[in-house]
Amino acid sequence: MFVPRVYREPEESWKIDLVRGNPLGQLVSNGAEGEAPWVTHVPIIIDPRVTEPVTSLSGTTLWGHMNIGNPHWRALGPATPVAVTFSGPHAYVSPTVYETRPAAPTWNFTAVHIAGVLRKVDSTDETLATVQETVRAYEREFGADWSMTESIEYFRRILPGVGAFRIAISLADGMFKLSQEQPPHVRERVRASFACEASTAHREVAALMGRLGTEDRETVSARPAAAPPPSMGTP
Repeated sequence: MFVPRVYREPEESWKIDLVRGNPLGQLVSNGAEGEAPWVTHVPIIIDPRVTEPVTSLSGTTLWGHMNIGNPHWRALGPATPVAVTFSGPHAYVSPTVYETRPAAPTWNFTAVHIAGVLRKVDSTDETLATVQETVRAYEREFGADWSMTESIEYFRRILPGVGAFRIAISLADGMFKLSQEQPPHVRERVRASFACEASTAHREVAALMGRLGTEDRETVSARPAAAPPPSMGTP
């Protein structure tokens, strides 16, 4: 993914947080010669069996699953190079927010693109574990801690239709386009405008812009007084 330096994440945790908070990824793999690539939306989690805190996506494993009736599943080989894209909060920026002329509209957005090798899970137990761990992670993050326990036999019955997989990540790129190219006072104007919007998307972007501003200030304050803070636009 092409990422101008000004839009790179301040630290690796931003990419990890985006994947965990927006886990419906788009799985992409090559189609047959002369045909379009395969693209499927799939639920994804970061390897739940890692005991140490995840500090980098590169070198980490993703777990996912899809319906084996999907032709994309049949197109996947034993070790298939794939990409997975994750979209985070995003919102349209109207030029009216800038209160300057000339101005042009844009779109603030956040995304993570991952490259790696996908391998299918052959074991029924591991396929069930994939579904269980996915449900557990999503209930903890987005649900009400519902447990599969009482429905486990139902899940066992539908398991033959589930194709589980693992993706060993070789590369993870993030882009967090949050008005960094604008002067600080304009960035704050955009953030404040978004924070007052009714839409959840705008407020989520505002929260990320606020986090970015806080981390920028903390980074600058941690530097020796004699060293002036570099411009975010410096290549």
